[in-house]
Amino acid sequence: MSLIPSAFADGTAAAAASSSPLSSVMQFAPMIVIFALFWLLLIRPQQKKMKLHNQMLAALDKGTKVLTNGGMVGTIIKLHDNGIVDLEIAHNVVVQIQRSAITGKFDTTEVSNTAK
Repeated sequence: MSLIPSAFADGTAAAAASSSPLSSVMQFAPMIVIFALFWLLLIRPQQKKMKLHNQMLAALDKGTKVLTNGGMVGTIIKLHDNGIVDLEIAHNVVVQIQRSAITGKFDTTEVSNTAK
């Protein structure tokens, strides 16, 4: 007979009995705080940005001047139902792109102000 296993068993039982529910909650408090900060600083702003971008894409109309992910600037000629947009990037040069490839509306006043 060995006394070591029973001694370890008695020590863990005593430690488990002495721990309070408050101390177990306090062990998770740093993780909860980190998740809250992560949500406030990263997830929430990204969700707002995505919502604004989706609203902008839904509001696109024929004749709107837009900027694409590839850096091309063009005017919307036609909007198809399947998410494809006909974009005129030069005189009589029309390309088809996905609606999701549009980064934003292109404001020509911003370009003229920075050129001065």
